[in-house]
Amino acid sequence: MSSGTREPWVPPKTPPNPLAAARLEEWLSRGGTGGLDLIGLDLSGADLSGGVFHESWFTDAKLVEAKLVGVDLYRSDAEGADFSGADLTRASLVRVNLDDAVFRGAVLDGANLVKASLYGVDASAASLRGTRLMGASLIDVDFRGSDLSEAVVQENTFKVTVDEKTDFTGMSGTVFGPVQVIGREGRNEISGADLERWLRERGGDVRVLESRG
Repeated sequence: MSSGTREPWVPPKTPPNPLAAARLEEWLSRGGTGGLDLIGLDLSGADLSGGVFHESWFTDAKLVEAKLVGVDLYRSDAEGADFSGADLTRASLVRVNLDDAVFRGAVLDGANLVKASLYGVDASAASLRGTRLMGASLIDVDFRGSDLSEAVVQENTFKVTVDEKTDFTGMSGTVFGPVQVIGREGRNEISGADLERWLRERGGDVRVLESRG
């Protein structure tokens, strides 16, 4: 193969849903360029690993148990999408709108979520080991039972809910609080120096910044 020649991307496993498969096939027949419209479609069980879907629409799409290793969704819209149990290892979700999305039990290890919007996201029991969250808006995000070990944050809005099972080992960077902690004695809000101390006690190296007001 001559240098500069690239084999066209082919999904390892097309969506079992006929409508979703047809939409994907149509997009690929046009060269797989430009935004892909998958609004409200069911891609559960598909393997789209390695796909590049810049400025595409996954709004309200269903991607339960989908394999999305290394996908690139730069500036896409995935508001309300269901990624429950999906594998997004090393995925690029830079500047993606993920508001109200569901990531229950999903794997986002090593994923890049720089400047992504995550409002009202359910990421309970998700794995975000080594995930880059710099500049992402994390508001009303459920991280109960999640693994945030080695995750990197930078001036993140971090109004999240966690519990005693949330793993902060090796997490580093800077955040704005407050954090809601669910424990045996109920819900407790922690911010400022108290939050910084609380995270440090759990293996994190995170500086808590003063509120932007």
